[in-house]
Amino acid sequence: MSEDAAVALAWAEAVGRHVLPLLGAALGLVLAGAAVGFLGLRRWTVRPQHSQLPPALFLGLRLAIGFGIVLGAAALFTEMMEALQAGEEMGLFDSRLAEVLSQTLSPAVLRVVAVATHLGDPITLSALVLVAAVLLVLYRRPWLALGWVVACAGNGVLNQVLKHMFARVRPVHDHGFAVADGFSFPSGHTSGSVVVYGMLAYVGVRLLPPRWHLPGVLAAAALAFCMGASRVLLQVHWASDVVAGFASGLAWLVVCVLSIEMLWRYRRYRRR
Repeated sequence: MSEDAAVALAWAEAVGRHVLPLLGAALGLVLAGAAVGFLGLRRWTVRPQHSQLPPALFLGLRLAIGFGIVLGAAALFTEMMEALQAGEEMGLFDSRLAEVLSQTLSPAVLRVVAVATHLGDPITLSALVLVAAVLLVLYRRPWLALGWVVACAGNGVLNQVLKHMFARVRPVHDHGFAVADGFSFPSGHTSGSVVVYGMLAYVGVRLLPPRWHLPGVLAAAALAFCMGASRVLLQVHWASDVVAGFASGLAWLVVCVLSIEMLWRYRRYRRR
C-alpha cells in the first residue's frame, strides 16, 4: 500500500470515530463563513446591462452560460482526477469512512438523521418550490418567481447530467433507516438543498425587512449543510459525493443569484 493510501485510510478512520463533534465544528465554520460572506457581499452591486435583449431572454442567456461553466468545470475536474490518479486515495477514504460509520453510529442517531434528511427529499423541495412560486406570482413578483423556478429546476437537470457523466455506484447501506438508488456522484440531496434553501434565503433578502436577512441566510446555510451531512451519516452517499454536491450546488446558486440581480438592474435601467 502506498503512503498516500495509508494516510487516506488513517484520516477516514479518525473522521469516522469522531464524526459528530467534527460535523458540529464544521457547521460552526459554515455559519461563520455564511455570515461573513453575506455581510461582505450585500453591498456588492452590478452595473446595468446595456442590452437590447428582452428580459426573459437576458435571464435565460446568463443561466445557459452559467450552466455551461459548471459543466465545463465538472469535465475539467474529471480530467484532473484521471491525470493525477487521485481517484484511488479518494475511493479508499470514502469506503473506509462509510465502513467506520456503519460500525460506530448508533441506531438512535441513524433514526434521527433518517427523519431529518427528508427536508432535502426531492418531493419536499419540489413542494416548497411550487408553493413559493405561487406566492411570488400572487404578490406580483413574476420575474422573481421565474428566476426562482428556473434556478431550482435547472439544478435538478444539472445534477442528473453530472450523475450520468460520472456514473458512480452508491455505497452499500443495509441498516434499514434509509434507502436510495440511482447514481451517487454528486449528491442530489446536497446540491438541491443548497440551491433551494439558498434561493429561498435570497428571496427573503429581496422581500423581507433587513432584520430577517442574516437569520434567513444562516438558516439556509445550516439546512443545506445538515442535509449533506445526513447523506454521509446514513451511508447513502460517499463523502466525496456530498462535497461535490456542495460545490455544484453553490456554483449554480451563485450563477442564478447573479443572473437575477443583473436582470433586476437591467430592467430598472430600461425603465429610466
